[in-house]
Amino acid sequence: MDLLEKAQEFESRKMSNMSTSDRVEASREAKALILSINEVYKETKDANLMDVMKRLTEKKKKIEKRLNGVPLV
Repeated sequence: MDLLEKAQEFESRKMSNMSTSDRVEASREAKALILSINEVYKETKDANLMDVMKRLTEKKKKIEKRLNGVPLV
């Protein structure tokens, strides 16, 4: 599957020393990957796809936390 290869490449990519625009782009790419994998998951119910989506979501949350900053409250 091409989606799983893209997801694997995204997961292995270094996320340090990224500019803000790089982080925004990476966050959008992660969202697109997650949504496209989710469409396949709806049909197949493959547990492996769910694990990939969870890992991508975790990485996306880390990127967005860095973008948005930690809440003051």
